Amino acid sequence: MIPAQFEYERAGSADEAVELLGRADDAKILAGGHSLIPLLRLRFARPSLLVDVGRLGDLRYVREDGDRVAIGALSRHADLARDAALAQHCALVGAVAAGIGDPQVRHRGTIGGSVAHADPGSDFAAVLLTLDAELVARGPDGERTIAAADFFTGPFESALGQRELLTEIRVPKVADGVYLKYTRRGQDWATVGVAAARVDGGVHVGLASMGPTPLRAAAVESALAGGAPPADAAAHAAEGMSPPSDVNGTAAYRAHLAQVLTRRALEQLS
Repeated sequence: MIPAQFEYERAGSADEAVELLGRADDAKILAGGHSLIPLLRLRFARPSLLVDVGRLGDLRYVREDGDRVAIGALSRHADLARDAALAQHCALVGAVAAGIGDPQVRHRGTIGGSVAHADPGSDFAAVLLTLDAELVARGPDGERTIAAADFFTGPFESALGQRELLTEIRVPKVADGVYLKYTRRGQDWATVGVAAARVDGGVHVGLASMGPTPLRAAAVESALAGGAPPADAAAHAAEGMSPPSDVNGTAAYRAHLAQVLTRRALEQLS
């Protein structure tokens, strides 16, 4: 299909992007475009204005920031997959980036665009939730920091305001992390994805495609904290979840996958 008609503006800075977003109540940000353009073509999204931020080079970086690693929102997946700082301090993020889509997608898609899209099946969304990451948004009133636990509010919905631009993601320095996912085909969204990482002395577990948002597996984390072995803890992976049933699998199938992948992730983490 052909997208509905829209106006197009290219922002020269993050502040200009925020200003341009104020010109239309339904304005959308265009970064790499791999989430938004398919929606435009199917007319599931019909914004009257697109604000292109794809050339804002100052939002494309990875740097150490104390006990965290700061990632510019326009960093592309391919950048993250080969970044030396991430490889040393939070290899989980780079490994996830390397497994997204195909080379064309990885060279155009951005971490900020993926996260802001808030797909409950997003690899990055589940990993950032698992890591207790922080997300920095810039709006008309300046910058604010949003915890990953508060960022994802519903299917394809986030805590970002209409006139806010995601500018940075901050992840803790972690030595151990694993992300496993099952897909029907190599480049599909995860039927189920599981992230596990050692954060602040404990093991965190996050799930993709097991509810309306990425979710922390609280029952698994509680079992691990109580001394349960990986297999026993993984048996709790679907507790409190509401997995969907669709062409990729039933809710029961996803619940089973969550248990299997969680066990494998925890065994690899050990």
